[in-house]
Parts: sequence; structure tokens; C-alpha cells
Amino acid sequence: MKPRVCHPVGLLVAASMLSATGCGNIDLDLSKARGAESLSVLFKPTSPEDAVEMALDEYDADRRYRGTALLANAPYAGEEPYLKLFEDAAKDEDAGVRQVGVRALGIHGTPEHVPLLVERLEDEQWQVRMEAARALQRLHNDVAVAPLMERLDPEKEDQPAVRAEAALALGQYRQQRVVQALVAALNDPSLAVNHNALRSLETLTGQNFGFEPAEWLAWLDTADDPFAAGRVYTYPGFHRGKLWYEYIPFMPQPPNEAESVPVGLTPRFDS
Repeated sequence: MKPRVCHPVGLLVAASMLSATGCGNIDLDLSKARGAESLSVLFKPTSPEDAVEMALDEYDADRRYRGTALLANAPYAGEEPYLKLFEDAAKDEDAGVRQVGVRALGIHGTPEHVPLLVERLEDEQWQVRMEAARALQRLHNDVAVAPLMERLDPEKEDQPAVRAEAALALGQYRQQRVVQALVAALNDPSLAVNHNALRSLETLTGQNFGFEPAEWLAWLDTADDPFAAGRVYTYPGFHRGKLWYEYIPFMPQPPNEAESVPVGLTPRFDS
């Protein structure tokens, strides 16, 4: 009987599956496949130095994307040199690199990075605009309010995914104009936008009048302080179960994250 041989195409398919699932800082090293005694040998952790080298490759946008994505998920990447790298990535000529750079700033950035994220709300690629709105859920700075309200307007933003993320980000700003914009968003043709607008209204006011704008407006006309019963805003967390390769010893675990208060937001109840 001939020994079973792992076909190269199968390995390539596995690699693409891992890449699609966002496997953190693991690269599949196919050069080790022949004669490997265990699956763990196929996985080679990418060092911070290698990730930086990839992220700075001026000739290859795919390598810049991969390197920046690896660093974005690293717990140490809040240091100044990495933040500068993320700032540059957010202004990259390649839309994919801009998108992952914006994501990294949302994870590791500070309120001082909000103006740059606001610029990306005007990006020509809607995926970058969506990522910017999502990043602004994690960083608090009043300069984001008006631009987020523009992204919430279907006459100015044609992508429902962008409007939905903007609706969620606005839930941290206790301002009358924000409430008015969110009430208007209950009429948005996208159910995702409706859902997120209602969620933000509940957070801001502590009330729930459903998806009927008229009921919200009637209550606002009589409310002395619409924010009196409001709750502390937290950005959405992330959780998933383990993928098969994450059960292998010494493999990085899922990048799960609990909900938390945005950087720069002081949890208090003054309007």
C-alpha cells in the first residue's frame, strides 16, 4: 500500500481558509509540510520584526496589509512607533491597507487620532468608511459628531453598512442634535440602521419607544432632560469559539474581547 501524501492543493486550500478566518499572528509554512511529524510544525509564529518588515514594504500592498493586520491584533502595538505605522497605513494608496490601518487605530489609538479617522469617513471606498465609523465607536472625541451624523444621512451615504456603524458610534454623544438624527434614522430603509439607531437611543435616554419616530418626538417635546436615565455607552465586544487549529498546544487563542467604554469617554450622567 502506498503511503498517503498530502496534496499541495489541499494545503493551499487550508492556508486560504485560515487566512479568511483571521488567524492572528500565524503563518502557514508550506515548506515544512513534507515529513512533518505533527500539525503544529506547519504553523510558524510571525515575529514582531517580520510583521513590521511586511507592513513597511513599499512595493507590495498585500504584504503591507498582512503585516499591519498582524500588528493590529498584537497587545504591544499601542506604543508610539506602531501608532505612527498605523497612521501611515490609514493614509496608504491601497484601500485594503487603509482599512486595516484604520482598524488598528481604533484598537490601539487615542482621541487624538479621531480627526484622522474622520478623514477616512470621506474615503472613496465604502469599506474604509465603514471601518472608520466602527473605529469611532472605540474612541471618544466631539469632533466626530457632525461627520458621523453626515454618514448617517442616506442622502450623503449610500452604503447601509456605513450608516449602521455610524448610528452605533453616535450612541456615546449626549447631544440633542444626535438624538434628533437617530430618531430620523428610524425611517432609514435599512433594518440594520434602524436597529442600531434604536440601540443608541436606548443607551442615550434609557427609554424605548420602539421604531416609531412620532413616539420619540412626542416624548422629547415633554422631557426636561432626555439624558437623565441614560446608560453608559460601551462599544460592541467580540466572541467566537475556537477553530480547529486553536486546540493545538501553544497556538494563539481567539481574539475575543469584552465590551468596554471608549477611550476618552468619562462614564458620567451630565448632559
